[in-house]
Amino acid sequence: MRIFITGATGFIGRALTLRLLGGGHEVVAWVRSAARAASLLGSDVELVAASGGDQALSGEVARADAVINLAGEPVLGGRWSASRREALSRSRIGLTTSIADAIGRAGKRPAVLVSASAVGYYGDRGAEVVDENSPGGSDFLAGLCRDWEQAAQRAAQAGVRVFIPRIGVVLGLDGGALAQMLPPFQFGAGGPIGNGRQYMPWIHLFDLVELIATALEDPRYAGPAIAAAPYPVTSREFAHTLGRVAHRPSFLPVPAVALRVIFGDGASVLTSGQRVNPARLKELGFRWRFETLEAALGNILTEDDPVIEALGTGSPKPANPENSGYLEKNRPGFVLRHATRVDAPLAQVFAFFSKPQNLGVMTPADMRFQIVGPVPGQIAQGAGVEYTLRVGPIPLHWRTHIEAYQPERLFIDSQERGPYRSWWHEHYFQAEDGATLMEDRVYFAPPFGILGALASHVVVMPALRRIFRFRAQAMRLRFPGAATSASSNKGAG
Repeated sequence: MRIFITGATGFIGRALTLRLLGGGHEVVAWVRSAARAASLLGSDVELVAASGGDQALSGEVARADAVINLAGEPVLGGRWSASRREALSRSRIGLTTSIADAIGRAGKRPAVLVSASAVGYYGDRGAEVVDENSPGGSDFLAGLCRDWEQAAQRAAQAGVRVFIPRIGVVLGLDGGALAQMLPPFQFGAGGPIGNGRQYMPWIHLFDLVELIATALEDPRYAGPAIAAAPYPVTSREFAHTLGRVAHRPSFLPVPAVALRVIFGDGASVLTSGQRVNPARLKELGFRWRFETLEAALGNILTEDDPVIEALGTGSPKPANPENSGYLEKNRPGFVLRHATRVDAPLAQVFAFFSKPQNLGVMTPADMRFQIVGPVPGQIAQGAGVEYTLRVGPIPLHWRTHIEAYQPERLFIDSQERGPYRSWWHEHYFQAEDGATLMEDRVYFAPPFGILGALASHVVVMPALRRIFRFRAQAMRLRFPGAATSASSNKGAG
């Protein structure tokens, strides 16, 4: 299918784009910045500039087999002033109306429009159980969701199937609510929000992505459906589970009054809740991969973790097929090892890694990866790639040199310019029963001698672990294999 998507560079959209490409679909993204989008989405996505306005939008809608609308300003992006409320409404209702009107005008119309909404549709419902048949709430966010959904339903008047997932709190490695919740826990200051009694309807990013991919092809998915896991938890239960999985204390609550000072009326997003029952998805037979919060957080925070240790006599020796002198001049002190099995043939996986344009796809968005200067069409021995990125607030400039390149087996890159005293990265690829086993060995030394080595345990190594966990999960979305194809939930139940 040719799929036109708004919000592709966001937390959900980026993961969904990988999943759709992995399902063999052609993806066209509506973007504000082509350069930023190219870094985040890679070389396999067609980019259309939003500056083209309604004419460009109408043209792409008419060419699409399906449209996915995820765009919208972050709800917690600031205090809900009058201008902020207007921006929240305009970014959702205005664009959704334009899409629905473009569908109505199109000579050839897409088969389906998937347009996001949120569980905020129900307002603050305390311990009351709500499902798709429950009435909406009366606060600002509930009204925003209602108007958002009504704008999308205009496409149904043109005979197009419209599916509206009312999305809960989305949990994933690369952003969303967890990125804001986790830092206090990591410093031992985590706990429930407010009194902790409000319910938090949540869903793992992978399940949400699979839901949308399923809805594209299964005609039973129409109208609104609660996009949340079947077992909601209270804020207190969420905090305790997060603390247990992360091995951190979870007893310091975040006072509601402090949130109101920061967010104003917007604090209600955090202090109110909905005890949802995703009745429609159960009826359709949708299969959640992560039904419980503990399983979801365990996957996000602990799976795919690399091993990092000081170099010693038992450590694997670096490969050096081209007899480079780099390691003699730049002696490493640590080695990172990481293995990932990807359900795709070796040739496909190696070709993906051989394109420098895909480096950003495998990097967390908040690191702001951006290639600068000339971009080689393909990685090859002797090639160089220069890029910028951030680790927290620190901007870094990096130049990589390809030391060795053996197609469908190995390539090695070293740091020519960058923050490390030594960086030697070996990428191994091996076919295994129709899949690909990828192994990374990174030999490195942090900057600033002994002081840098001590600081690396606080800053460098956690960042490396996160990057390699993210890359493993991104690769599984990009190459999902037969077990998670777009039809994996089709006809279930």
